[in-house]
Amino acid sequence: MRVLLEAAARFEMWTAAQFYDDCREGLGLEFLDAVDEAIVKIKLHPFIGSSMSQRFRRIFLHRFPYALIYSVEDDVALVAAVMHLKRHPEYWKGRGCER
Repeated sequence: MRVLLEAAARFEMWTAAQFYDDCREGLGLEFLDAVDEAIVKIKLHPFIGSSMSQRFRRIFLHRFPYALIYSVEDDVALVAAVMHLKRHPEYWKGRGCER
């Protein structure tokens, strides 16, 4: 199973990592580690995340108020958003989520 991040999801990930690193040096790397941990879980068990709709699933990050929103198609899990849990929950739905 391959896991790919949409450009918008990558931007959200790096923006959040920078925010956390500005709060405390090294915290941004800890955030990125939490993202990597979730990605590994998706690679090993693609349907581990809770179902949000017919197409999308959500897996929560450890220690941080974020979740990865992703879809599974064939042998690819496509991450549509690195979503902050306090944001409007459907802000990412307009994304194309295409390979």
